[in-house]
Amino acid sequence: MLKKFFLFLLLVFVVIQFFHPRKNKSEGDQPNYIGKAYAIPSDVESILQKACNDCHSNNTRYPWYSRIQPVDWWLDKHVKNGKRHLNFDEYTNRSLRYQYHKMEETIEMVDEGEMPLDSYTWSHKDAVLSADEKKLLVSWAGAVMDTMEGKYPLDSLKGKK
Repeated sequence: MLKKFFLFLLLVFVVIQFFHPRKNKSEGDQPNYIGKAYAIPSDVESILQKACNDCHSNNTRYPWYSRIQPVDWWLDKHVKNGKRHLNFDEYTNRSLRYQYHKMEETIEMVDEGEMPLDSYTWSHKDAVLSADEKKLLVSWAGAVMDTMEGKYPLDSLKGKK
């Protein structure tokens, strides 16, 4: 009986290897990319590349183990969830209030060590942010907010209290 159960599990494991979600890869120009509207210094860009963009852009770098199910489904769920919360490639396609609020959230989540996620940094050791990198990222998000405040009326950026 136990042997049949394990054979069934093995068969299920083999079969699911043929079913993979669509990869988060977008070719070409991203017209709504945050960098088209707000300056991103090269040091901040490198931080975004190594610690943020896999889950918060339209282009994910997939590790070798993403070709194994059910790991690929798990990664796909993380990417979709990350993009739902913040997608740098669709940033300017959202309302000003949304954009401003996402920079506030970025500051809060980086300051509190909630981003990048532990589940991401376990397998991406280069994504662990140093204190200086956190400072740079927070400072950049603050600068984006300052730019928005200088460009748009405050009531278009902040919700009513």
